[in-house]
Amino acid sequence: MNKNVLLLACCQGLITTGNILLVTISALVGQLLSPSAALTTLPVAMQMAGLLMATIPASLIMAKTGRRLGFSLGNLVGISGTLLGVWALRESHFALFCVATTLIGIGTGFATLYRFAAIEASDKPATAISTIMASGVVAAILGPNLAVWVNEVYPALNYANSFVALSGLYVLALLLLQGVRFTEVDPHTTDAPARTLKEIVAQKQFQLAVLVAMISYSVMNFLMTATPLAMHRHGFDLADSALVIEWHVLGMFLPSFFTGKLIERFGARVMILLGCVLYLASAGINLLGVSHWHFLLALFALGVGWNFMFISATQLVSQTYAPQERAKAQACNEFLVFSMVVASSLSAGFLEATIGWQTLNLWSMPVVLAAFIATLVLSRGSVTPARLPVG
Repeated sequence: MNKNVLLLACCQGLITTGNILLVTISALVGQLLSPSAALTTLPVAMQMAGLLMATIPASLIMAKTGRRLGFSLGNLVGISGTLLGVWALRESHFALFCVATTLIGIGTGFATLYRFAAIEASDKPATAISTIMASGVVAAILGPNLAVWVNEVYPALNYANSFVALSGLYVLALLLLQGVRFTEVDPHTTDAPARTLKEIVAQKQFQLAVLVAMISYSVMNFLMTATPLAMHRHGFDLADSALVIEWHVLGMFLPSFFTGKLIERFGARVMILLGCVLYLASAGINLLGVSHWHFLLALFALGVGWNFMFISATQLVSQTYAPQERAKAQACNEFLVFSMVVASSLSAGFLEATIGWQTLNLWSMPVVLAAFIATLVLSRGSVTPARLPVG
């Protein structure tokens, strides 16, 4: 794998470490500062809302200014959010903390395009995606443990020191980013007409890829966000929930070392179906009990299922547009996917408090079955690269 993909993987790993750190503590901060149980996961939802707001502008900005400047801008916005978060937590100001997580979400929204930049820098898309995603293995171990370690060694009110560490991660990613040589697209170098967004979206493969990404990411985020709250409700402490989140994120990213090869051998369709089976198994484990082992095994299976489904969906969608169409196609994909993630984040805390942890898992099963059926219907035969206009 070339240097550019490896540097992008390092940047992705640092951003993901920060995201996992936030997942570990944000719901607990919300529980501590929010005026009601219904608003417990509002900071997480605002982070996802910031990400959603950035999806379309990020793609369009990079189409005009290039990848490096666009990614750097996103990192700077994220750094401003971490610094505001330190202030908000020291002042115990819930609304200001929500603004801070929104800014962090905007920065993350730019970073979601790292995987597409890696595809553009490599002639093996599945392997490039897997390399980017594999960087999350480091994040899985570092993120939760960093949250625990910072607050034990440097205790501060409301987890404020975690946001100091978060700022350091984003600064390091910004520095590494400057060493990447991006593959930019000059719209003036091709005479081929770019299709309209309506024509791109009309492709069956695009529809399947977006639907699978939407369901896999939103259901995973829904259950992951609710997990620390459910564990706290059942008597577990921060270290216990951090270990479960660590294994969950290992499940999300550890398979990336071989997922690309599996997709090349068996096809995206088979990997998506296998991911759906793992989601259903995860929900089934959670329905069986609420011991630490139940939480750990269920969240690990959920993470592996997400890996298979999301990487497969990313590869499928990358085959549905030509280089001169990438900005609008990627913007549409990211907006649709993360609009569902925002909804899942916002509702997770309220539903966990009102209907309970096990009912949440029960409700997730029909949604996953819908993805399973859609994959069978929309990918009859085999999923093959879309026919693209020649650039």
